[in-house]
Amino acid sequence: MAEKQESKRDFQELLDSEEYTLRKRLPHKLPKRKNDIYVSRKTNFKAQLERCQKLLDSGYNEVHVHSLGAAINRAVNLALQLKEQGLGTIEVAANTSTVELVDDLDPETDDLEPETQTRNNSAIHIRVYRVQKDEVREK
Repeated sequence: MAEKQESKRDFQELLDSEEYTLRKRLPHKLPKRKNDIYVSRKTNFKAQLERCQKLLDSGYNEVHVHSLGAAINRAVNLALQLKEQGLGTIEVAANTSTVELVDDLDPETDDLEPETQTRNNSAIHIRVYRVQKDEVREK
């Protein structure tokens, strides 16, 4: 634990010294299927909502919504909006996880070596699916 805090402090010193440029790598994505939706803070919420609804209306029985970090609220909101629009025919199941992300420190001068830093970020994977008509009647 002490080593982790010390390496974090060293990382901050490298970053604060203005000798390095921080470059965040893209996270690893799950295999991309047609019914996978990746939510970020930059994507248009209404467009993603319409895309999910279109997938559910076109014959897919489930849509998988994935999100990281600060965009988790948007993913949860998207799933709940779909459930509300489904009028009892849509249910959601959420799984959370932790994803390891890698940041690169690119040196500004030639005499320094490039550095990397790993960090953890929370993730959510939400399965939005149609329930069978028998299951709807039971509720």
